[in-house]
Order: sequence, then C-alpha cells, then structure tokens
Amino acid sequence: MTATPHRIPVANGESVAAVHHEAPGDDWLVFCHGFLSDKQGSYEHRCQRAVEQGYNAVRFDFRGCGDADGRFVDQTLSAKLEDIYAIVDYFDPDSYAVFGSSFGGKVAFHATAQDPRVDAVVTRAPVTYNRAFEGYRTTVERDGECQFETGDRIDHRFFDDLETHPFADVEASLDVPVAIFHGREDESVDVTDSLEATARLETDVLLETFATEGHRFSRVAEARLLERLFHWLEQ
Repeated sequence: MTATPHRIPVANGESVAAVHHEAPGDDWLVFCHGFLSDKQGSYEHRCQRAVEQGYNAVRFDFRGCGDADGRFVDQTLSAKLEDIYAIVDYFDPDSYAVFGSSFGGKVAFHATAQDPRVDAVVTRAPVTYNRAFEGYRTTVERDGECQFETGDRIDHRFFDDLETHPFADVEASLDVPVAIFHGREDESVDVTDSLEATARLETDVLLETFATEGHRFSRVAEARLLERLFHWLEQ
C-alpha cells in the first residue's frame, strides 16, 4: 500500500498536512479527526482498512493540529470547513464519502450539507448540536478562554463562529445517506444527541449504539465499527 504525504495550501499562507493512501479505483473516503486529535493513531489503521476495501483514503490534520500550520486558538468550525474543502479540491475526486469522529463529525456533517460531491457521511460519537460544548462556553465566558490538558485553548471567536453553524442547517439540507456510531456511555458527547439527530434528519440514517463504549472506543468496538462501516458503504 502506497501512503504519500502532501502539503496542501489553505488560506493566509497556511497549509495542512495530509496523507493519501492510494487504491486503484475511483472511490474515495476522507477522514476528519476529532477536536484535540490529529491524523495519526487510529486513522492510520482506518485508512489501511479503507484501501483493503478499494477506497483511496485521505487523513489530514486540521490547522492548529498535528503537523498542520496555524495555532489551535485561531481555528473555528468555518476554518475547519475551509481545510476539508482544500483537501478535496486538491485530490479532486468526482465524489467521496466522509468520516468524522467527535468534532470531526460536526465538520463532516456541515461539509456534506454544503458539498454536492459527498455521497455518504459516516460519524463516530459526533458533535451535532452545539450544546455539547456548553461547558467550554461557560468557561470562556467566565475566564476569557478555555485551556485543555493538551495546552491548546479556545476563546470567544470559536463560539461566535459556532453560533453561525446550527445543526438545523444540516437537518434542512442534508440529502445523502448517514451512518452514526455512538457509545452509550459517552460522557463527552451524549448519545441522546445522536438519537435526536437521527429523528430530525430527513434522509436515510443508520444509527448503531455500542452498549458499553464511551467517547473512545475499545479495540473490539473499533473493529466492529469498521466492519459495519464498509458493509454499509457497499450497500
């Protein structure tokens, strides 16, 4: 399997770091990592599985994360949408499926709602409704910023932008098949948000909940997720 690194310009002289795992066909799957995550770890294995299933797979770092340019504090949902659009424009597939985990799921949903090239969206423990970040918002309103254990931080700019991206926009416009995988013991993003999103989306939705899983999946759950994911995409 060929895995080729790429440096892709986005905006303001900044670029993101991406890795293309090449497959011989025309099917593409783009992976969006979570809020405080990056393209390494589980995304390497996910891309390997994608190639085995015949998909060209792309994993990348949003600006402010991993090997990408920029500061985390400067990044918003709008900036992350710019990043994924730059990635897709660079590789230029006719169509693609997108996978997003946690806040990467929110990016995936909003990107799908705006990009006609997306033919399916898959999310794991996705942030859908903005209320999932209310605890962070409270800290920002009190202290001016919210700093995480990683040293990364966000300020009012993040929430000013987030308010312009309600999930209602996705509910109203998304028209491709959706798959959602969520742990029932998730203490970071409540599984009831995914239940509500499933009920409100006006398209075909597969929702699978994992009884004993939290926000991070075990190896067994990850293997099951990938098995379900590729079976669903092939239907």
